[in-house]
Amino acid sequence: MNVSITDILDQIIASLPLFRPELLLIVGFIASICSALFVEKRLKNFTSGVYLSTIVLSIYFLCAQLTTSATGFSGMWIVDKLSTYARLIIAFAAAIIGLFIQQRHKQDNNGDVYSVLLAAILGMNVLCNSSNWMLAFIGIEMVSIASYVLVGYFSKQKKQAEAAMKYALFGSVCAAIMLYGLSLIYGLTGSLDFQSPQQLQGLMVAPEPIVTIALLFVFVGIGFKLSFVPFHVWSPDVYEGAPTAITAFLSTIPKIGALILFTRLYTVWSSTAFYFSDLTSGFLLFVSIASMLVGNLAALRQKDIKRLMAYSSIGHTGFLLMAVFAYQDAFQYLLFYIVAYVLMNLATFIFIDALEERTGSTALSSYAGLGRKMPVLFTAFTLVAVSLIGLPPTMGFMGKLMIFSAVFDTYQMADEGIVLLLLVVGALTAVISLFYYFRIPFYAFLRNTESLQIGVAKSQILLWVGYLLTAFVILLGLFPGLLLNLITA
Repeated sequence: MNVSITDILDQIIASLPLFRPELLLIVGFIASICSALFVEKRLKNFTSGVYLSTIVLSIYFLCAQLTTSATGFSGMWIVDKLSTYARLIIAFAAAIIGLFIQQRHKQDNNGDVYSVLLAAILGMNVLCNSSNWMLAFIGIEMVSIASYVLVGYFSKQKKQAEAAMKYALFGSVCAAIMLYGLSLIYGLTGSLDFQSPQQLQGLMVAPEPIVTIALLFVFVGIGFKLSFVPFHVWSPDVYEGAPTAITAFLSTIPKIGALILFTRLYTVWSSTAFYFSDLTSGFLLFVSIASMLVGNLAALRQKDIKRLMAYSSIGHTGFLLMAVFAYQDAFQYLLFYIVAYVLMNLATFIFIDALEERTGSTALSSYAGLGRKMPVLFTAFTLVAVSLIGLPPTMGFMGKLMIFSAVFDTYQMADEGIVLLLLVVGALTAVISLFYYFRIPFYAFLRNTESLQIGVAKSQILLWVGYLLTAFVILLGLFPGLLLNLITA
């Protein structure tokens, strides 16, 4: 079929309204670079203002797309409720991360970091909306390269520089493997659209060993961003070595875009009655179970709170994959748990940073006796830990209950042993997480220390944001309908 340049241009112009939030991010990206170069030296923190203004405006344009369901750019760009809500969650988390960096690194000449953050957000938006493999790969690389830069941006110690190098090397290898897998898929099907009948038909008739290799190579790239087992090995070192604000970014925002991409992929491939459908479902169930087990069991042995949260994040990734498995019948549960995960992790790292600022350490033992000195902070920290475990009356409990219910309904219909195993492991690892999360209040309230030296906090703004996020975790745990009704409206 011959397509003229005029038709292509008309298609692009007609699709631009669907790309409006991303166009704004591009404008904000350029504006933040110019601000960092020419304005930041005279007006301190002006670039952070440009960044936050861009995020707020993008939220406005995203809200305007909540009722939109359409495709653009020759079917490569999908705008629907899933992508729009995911981008809203990303924008909300990005605003908190921007404030986090502004408060903790205000003395540094850090204007450039905001342009890198905007580039990462743009890449994640691409992941949320893409149905084309090349577009998805570009999105993954935008997020990855921005993440490498952010990890190394504030490096002042050998450990931080080492974390940035490990992250970049491991990410580069995973990207190369994924690109090779995509080349195999394109060679087998002649299509880069993973939702197209042409690609599905090509996978159906292709030799099974080649399809297996191609799909597993593609999952390597997605697995790197989600940090599920066995592609999790970078997480503990990078989480521990990176500045806490960047660790908060890595634990939340990049996972949302990769999770939405994987959800779209799984929804399309698992709905067919062919070999690659079983392979995709089997892979999803295996890595979900493995991630929950490895993440939670390894967290038991950690003495540093940031390494503990790294393994906790791996365990939660396994649970998020369980939500993907239940997605087709309950997409609102997936979004609810993503919101819960983001709120809990952002609050946790804000508290970790506040304690690191005052004690100069991220070791769990440094919290000994601090509960008496900072009762409000550790009460809020404990409530967030309770939510991370999945106990009532928190948002984490409601999210896990919804996903367990959806997966159990799937088990009743399919009656497959591995689905039952998924439920058992999910419940078991929630119990395991109780033992390492409760070490936080145990050290704070039940341990004593002779030398209790606490520094003075430079700013209370970020801590109040943490308290507000904790309040949301409790409020949405008591009244989950407030969020569910908004998502399903």
